[in-house]
Order: sequence, then structure tokens, then C-alpha cells
Amino acid sequence: MATFGTLSDRLTATFSALRTKGKLSAADVDGTVREIRRALLDADVALPVVKDFTAAVRERALGDEVNKALNPAQQVVQIVNDELITILGGQQRRLQFAKNPPTVIMLAGLQGAGKTTLAGKLAKWLKADGHTPLLVAADLQRPNAVQQLQVVAEQAGVAVFAPEPGNGKGDPVRVAKDALKHAKTNLHDVVIVDTAGRLGVDAELMKQAADIRKAVDPDEVLFVIDAMIGQDAVTTAKAFQDGVDFTGVVLSKLDGDARGGAALSVASITGRPIMFASTGEGLDDFEPFYPDRMASRILDLGDILTLIEQAQKTFDEEDARKTAEKFATDSFTLEDFLAQMQQLKNMGSIKNMLGMLPGARGMREQLDNFDESELTRTEAIIQSMTPAERRVPKLLNGSRRVRIARGSGTTVTDVNSLVTRFEQAAKMMKTVAKGGVPQVPGMGPMPGMGGGGGAASLRKAQAKKKGKGASKSGNPAKRAAEEAARAQGLKPGASAGASGSGFGLGGGAAAGGAQPSAEDLATIQKLLGR
Repeated sequence: MATFGTLSDRLTATFSALRTKGKLSAADVDGTVREIRRALLDADVALPVVKDFTAAVRERALGDEVNKALNPAQQVVQIVNDELITILGGQQRRLQFAKNPPTVIMLAGLQGAGKTTLAGKLAKWLKADGHTPLLVAADLQRPNAVQQLQVVAEQAGVAVFAPEPGNGKGDPVRVAKDALKHAKTNLHDVVIVDTAGRLGVDAELMKQAADIRKAVDPDEVLFVIDAMIGQDAVTTAKAFQDGVDFTGVVLSKLDGDARGGAALSVASITGRPIMFASTGEGLDDFEPFYPDRMASRILDLGDILTLIEQAQKTFDEEDARKTAEKFATDSFTLEDFLAQMQQLKNMGSIKNMLGMLPGARGMREQLDNFDESELTRTEAIIQSMTPAERRVPKLLNGSRRVRIARGSGTTVTDVNSLVTRFEQAAKMMKTVAKGGVPQVPGMGPMPGMGGGGGAASLRKAQAKKKGKGASKSGNPAKRAAEEAARAQGLKPGASAGASGSGFGLGGGAAAGGAQPSAEDLATIQKLLGR
């Protein structure tokens, strides 16, 4: 996530310096806390939040929990992770629905914060959850705001209530009142009211927002704030809290090139939870906000749970079972390959998904160079084939490949490359389906691919090899850690509970992951078309 890129890099570098320490002195802790303070201030986190955060980290880092820890550096990372979760709000807070529908959700915030687009994202998310939302065009001030909401509603596939043309005409309070009657008549169980904003906080803005709130008595008032505005986020949030008050915060533009200060400040300063985050321009780039998962992303520990949830929403369990059977029986075709690739695209940005893997921050250059348009070219090539050619790639002789290249706007070399990649992928997946470890050309066993007898055999062989002539540390604590690592087939010095983090920190959202390497990403790129 681009918003926390610089902060994540600074914290990662700070913790890396601790990994060589067998025991942390007070000077080590003070130096670490000082670097954390600088990183947070550079990220535009509010000063009161920085003071409270670093004080809590220092107190715990100098306490017994670190002094008695086998690996003090990992313990400090765990402390920072815990404190990040705290300043981000602690627990995830869900929407509170009315006992008697419709549930009314009012959106408030400055002009340009992204309220209108976010209204569509929230409506689409609610619709997917089985609700029947109604968007209400109560922003009658900003030019074309009503038309924009109508377009967004159409894209989201939800209803919109827009009786007034806007552009400075109409009474937003009356529109909001009438919308509730319309919702009850047409059986909409959620009403989302898009209100007007201003370029800055002023009395007129606050009065209009307060009047709408009084008229519709919303169950939730969500304050939409641009994650890119830094320190101003705190001032704006406090002004809205004093003038209108709100029940929760939504962070928009969290994918932008921002420092992240808004996200790390607003919950602590206002005492109101961050409930949702907008992570891109598409209507599907919207997700509930989990403080623990966000803390893991900031510390480069990955966000495996969100990745799994996205996959579960996109992939059908029955289809996945049938595909697995095809892998094992050599009946996997280019048609299946195309279907799997299209499902993968439906999950959203592949670059964003790869960024959720533990340790992905270390692959920033590869991620930045990842070209998702290659998927589109691969799609075009397969779709230019006849059904028979997709089912039996051996039919693809020279003349057929020339025809396919012309039909897809690519070259014969591109077609040849796709067929080769497909054959490699099918062979690799067949090996996985039978419980083995796939061999990647030029790389040996594919990193991160475990499970089954093949993986177990590999781990035993690695453990046996590492046991011969292995050096033992003179430090009893370090020697115990090395022996524990060898017992699990890991390299001495690596943590068994690393779950892919750069610091060997286990548990949490990152649990169960394997730290991806540049070779892993290169393999993925080859399979997808790079």
C-alpha cells in the first residue's frame, strides 16, 4: 500500500539494526524509539499521537517482557505492532444497523475527499452483502454532483434518489427527508446520504450538515477523509466532530502516494474508529478497516487474511475442486487456464495482492515493474483460438499460430511463449496436486510450495543436510534457537514462527505465510505473461 511506503521502509530499516543484538541495552531501546519517532513525524502523524506511542513502546521495551525474551528484536517488533493496533483503533468496528429499517448512513467531509465515489463503493459492498441500498443525492451545491452520483449508482447497480438537479438549486434537507419516505415505500433497507462539502471548514457547511443530521437522525455518520492530507486531517476531523459529530471514519485515497499520517492520527485524536478504507479508483477497491491487519501491512508482515477473503469472494469452491481434479488427471486445458486467469483478475489488482504477502516490501522494484496488461494480452491470444485448439494445444501448428497472432494483435513469438508457459504451469500444478514439490526451470523446488509427501521429504533432507557439521553458537540462547530451527528444517538464525516477516515475528494476520523472494515473483510473472 503506497500510503505507508516510506514509513514502512523506515521502520523496517530500524528493526533490521536490532537483529544482531543478543540483548538490548537502554541505549539500544532509546535509539530505536528515537528512529521510530522520526519516522512517525516524517509520516505526518500528529505530535500528541507520536508522544503517546513512543512512550508506550519505550516503557514496554525496557520492561521484563523484552529482557526475558529469547529474541529481544522480535519482541520489540511485537510491541510496536501491538501499539500500532492500539492507535489505529484496537478492534474492528462494524456498521450498526437499525432494528427497524431503513438504516440511515450519512456521509460528511470536505469537498474533494471522495464522498460521492465512496457512496457508490459502500452501496455496492452492502448490495453484495444482501442489502438493498438507496443512494441519496443531497449534495446540491457542487457542480454536477447529482449527475456524478447517478453515474456511480448505475455502475454499482443500485438505486438512486435524485429529485433535484443540484448545481446550487434545491433544498438538501427536504431531499434527505423525502428519501426516507421513498426508501420505506420501495423497501430499501439502507439509505446512504451524500452531503455537500466545502474546500475548507466553515459555518455554512457545518450548519447544513447539522440540519441534515437532525432531519434524518442517521444510525451512522461516517466522516470521509482524504488519507493524503497529512496533519490537516486532525484539524479537519476535530472541526467536524465539534460541529456535527460522527460515529466512524472512512479513509479515502489510501492507495495514493501519501505518508499515512491521517490514518495513524485520526482514530486516536477523535476517539472514533476507522471503519472502512478506499484502496483504489474502482468501485470494488473498498474494504472494512482492520487495525491489526493494517499494522501488519505497515510492518511488512503481510495481510494474508484479506488476501484469503478476496480469493473466497472470487473463486467458487466447486470450480476449484474440479480444476484440482483436472490438474491431477492431465485434462487441464487452455480454456481452464483462461477461466482461472479471469477469476484472478476479478480479485482486483494483482500488484496489490502480491503486496499483501509477507516481506513484499523487499520486492518493491519487482512489484513496480509488474505489468498487469500482460494478462490482457494473454487473454487475447487464448480467445483468438478455436475451442478445439484451446482443448488440444497440440493442434497449434505453425499456420494456426500465425493466424492466432494476427487475431490477437500479438506476434508468433508471444503465442509460442504462452503455449510454453501453459505447459510448464500444467506440469507444475499436476505435481502440486499429487503432493509433490514443483520444480521450477533453473530454480529447483518452487519456493513456498509445501504440502504432501514431496514437501515432507524435502524438509527431512534439508534438516539432515543442515545437521551435518553444523556450527554451534557459544551463546546458550542463540544455540537453543539454532537447534530449534534445525529441528524444523530451517536455516539457523531464522525463526520458525516467522510467517514471512523480515523479523521472524509470528502470529497475527501473517501466520502461515512464506516470505516471497524475487525468484518467487519472477516465477509468477513468467506464468502470467511477463
